Amino acid sequence: MKITAITQQQKRADRYSIFVDGKYAFSLSESGLIESRLVSGQELTVAELTALKKTAGLDKAYGLALRYVAIRPRSEGELADYFRRKQVETSDAEQIMQRLRSFGLVDDMAFAKAWVTNRRLLKSVSKRRLRQELQQKRVASDIIDGALQDDEADDRQALRELIEKKQHRYPDKQKFMQYLARQGFSYDDIKSALTKAQES
Repeated sequence: MKITAITQQQKRADRYSIFVDGKYAFSLSESGLIESRLVSGQELTVAELTALKKTAGLDKAYGLALRYVAIRPRSEGELADYFRRKQVETSDAEQIMQRLRSFGLVDDMAFAKAWVTNRRLLKSVSKRRLRQELQQKRVASDIIDGALQDDEADDRQALRELIEKKQHRYPDKQKFMQYLARQGFSYDDIKSALTKAQES
């Protein structure tokens, strides 16, 4: 078997199609092509072609993972779910995860701290709500604890700010209390804060 052509893809300029005996065999990223040292006219054994196809699958999955984390930071749990959806083999997924970790592209503690900071900038939210959100991102409990430990925001202050900001939208007190409860604040704190807001 012989590599008969290596062509740059039209839709994905960063990927190259490799043709063996005149037929498309697999594709590689630019870096994957350089690492493989493949050249047109190169002879391949069946075993070499099989190994190259395996490498190509890993290379493609790594490229997908890079694009996924480039959109916004991801937790390891989100990436694991993504790999399952893309049907990436478990061993390949772990290999890619390890590579992303080594480049600092996946770091659950950094992710959790950034999540807390960003949510604090966007809106007044309780620590309980932040914990729930990070759990949904499948961040480990001890990492969530560490991220929230560094969070100096006061839940009661956050609740007061939220009441000031949103109260005019909720003429129905019961519905307003339900909204505040969905933000993770306790019933007792909500009742107390609303009472103080009405007195002031």
